[in-house]
Amino acid sequence: MTILLQLIYSGIALGMIYAVIAFGYQLTFATSGTLNFGQGEALMLGAMVGLTLVNLGVNFWLMIPLVCVFGFVQGAFVERIGVRPAIRIKSEFGWIMSTIALGIIFKNVAENVWGRDDLRFPSPLPESPLHVLGANVLPMELLVVGGAVLMMLAVEFFNRRSIYGKAVVATSNDRDAAGLMGINTGLVITFSYALSSLTAAFAGVLIAPLTLTGATMGAVLGLKAFAVAIIGGLSSGMGVLVGGVILGIAETTTGFYLSTGYKDVPGLVLLLLVLAVKPAGLFGKTAIKKV
Repeated sequence: MTILLQLIYSGIALGMIYAVIAFGYQLTFATSGTLNFGQGEALMLGAMVGLTLVNLGVNFWLMIPLVCVFGFVQGAFVERIGVRPAIRIKSEFGWIMSTIALGIIFKNVAENVWGRDDLRFPSPLPESPLHVLGANVLPMELLVVGGAVLMMLAVEFFNRRSIYGKAVVATSNDRDAAGLMGINTGLVITFSYALSSLTAAFAGVLIAPLTLTGATMGAVLGLKAFAVAIIGGLSSGMGVLVGGVILGIAETTTGFYLSTGYKDVPGLVLLLLVLAVKPAGLFGKTAIKKV
């Protein structure tokens, strides 16, 4: 029972990282109907830039806002270079190829700047585990869960309480109507991409001390987060939380009780089942288009 509880704790921490990245997919899909398939690379760049700042002597807690600013700028760059031209010409697939291409470019740049070897990210918290309800939990895992929840709550608060957030919500509900009301929808879409990459970069510095940091770390995390977004529903914040926790726990328990070689299977099986039974996601709503 103790081992199972410990696996659940680790799974929740991993699942919250998936949820934060998946939350970024939601932000861009809501405003523009597009997705940044280089989201995993945004996470990787956040972790690598954070590691560089820490190695230069910057305090971990001061490093986090600096990395968030970097992620914000990187996301805006992706939208301007890769997504906006495709939206302008109403290309259905141009933004897919553009974001994938930019992700590959970012990965190659990271390999040339930081090398191909995985690097150790120093933990800002003690590495001795805490005893919680009969199982051991790393302090960094608690920070991951708390930080992920705070990030998503902060974005939700911004959308509901600020005038700029309400512009994002209006664009999400009806982009054409928002434009007629004087909202600069192009700027809103740029902002959503910037905010999406900011959340990914933030997730990168949270998970980096728990794993190795390298140029390839973002590809798998980004793909799994996309699966979480589909499972939970691209229109549901609660969905990505639940989907992330389910996938995280499924991976840790499968890796322990079966084999680490099978830990990716449960998530993919769940993804296939959801697509077959409820394509809009467990908490998503099916959109009805009037013609």
